[in-house]
Amino acid sequence: MSDLFRSSILGLSLAAAIGAAEASDLPSKKGPPPAPVAPAITWFDIAFSVKGMTDYNFRGISQTDRKPAIQGGAELQIYNNLFYLGVYGSNVDLATSPTAEVDFYGGIRPKFGDLSFDFGVWQYYYPGEKQLIDGAGVFWTPKNTDYTEVYGKVSYTFAESLTLGANVFYAWDWLGTGASGTYASLTAKYNLPFLEGLSVSGELGHYWLGTTNLAIWSTVPPTNLPDYTYWNAGASYTWKNITADLRYHDTTLSKSECFLLTADPRGISLGTGRSNWCGAAFVATLSFDITASSLGVFAAK
Repeated sequence: MSDLFRSSILGLSLAAAIGAAEASDLPSKKGPPPAPVAPAITWFDIAFSVKGMTDYNFRGISQTDRKPAIQGGAELQIYNNLFYLGVYGSNVDLATSPTAEVDFYGGIRPKFGDLSFDFGVWQYYYPGEKQLIDGAGVFWTPKNTDYTEVYGKVSYTFAESLTLGANVFYAWDWLGTGASGTYASLTAKYNLPFLEGLSVSGELGHYWLGTTNLAIWSTVPPTNLPDYTYWNAGASYTWKNITADLRYHDTTLSKSECFLLTADPRGISLGTGRSNWCGAAFVATLSFDITASSLGVFAAK
């Protein structure tokens, strides 16, 4: 090998080594990884809801004598909806003839990924009601049917399409009768893949009711209220803030058991001691829901 060729190879090797060393001293173009971005927090929000329905069906029993209802409410949500307080109202047609049903409620909704909990207290208030007394002086209802429930709910969502849930509600003075009431149910909802916003859902529940209190009912002796099973199934479609729902409701209550739970005035006036408020029913509902944050108020920070 000639001296000239050997010198050329040595020169190239030295230049490559120097270039590599200089390159290692240059700052990286990528730089340090970006700092994680903290999730935005909505400290306060208000959710508004308005509904119109062909019948106000509550756990299988019509609250409007199978006639239409208009409902509305507002809910204050705190710290990304972890804590909440709300009020809700509806027209009703019940044995004690209240001017409306007004509900007050509050609780906490912890969430861990796809697992959600809800614990709270719900107060049912019936302003302007009057005790139902027939011409013979028989008391058919308490003077005051307001009552309070405590509840716990849990649900889990699978792949953003299927949600399964379980709920328990307890009242120590159901409808002012002195009887306890425990309602437990399982729920399921599936978002259909072929049309966004379309879902099917259902609920299967059971109501355990206790014995009425003689001191409250006055002329009526203590009565064991009938337990019953309730279920519903239906489909709903949501477009933006509007949801349309068609649902089937039914119970295991007979018409005489339904009368015992509702004191349906028709069963008194006709002398049948029966009521159709608890039978099978198809209910259509149209609702509109919106939040203040969606309008730019209480935006996340």
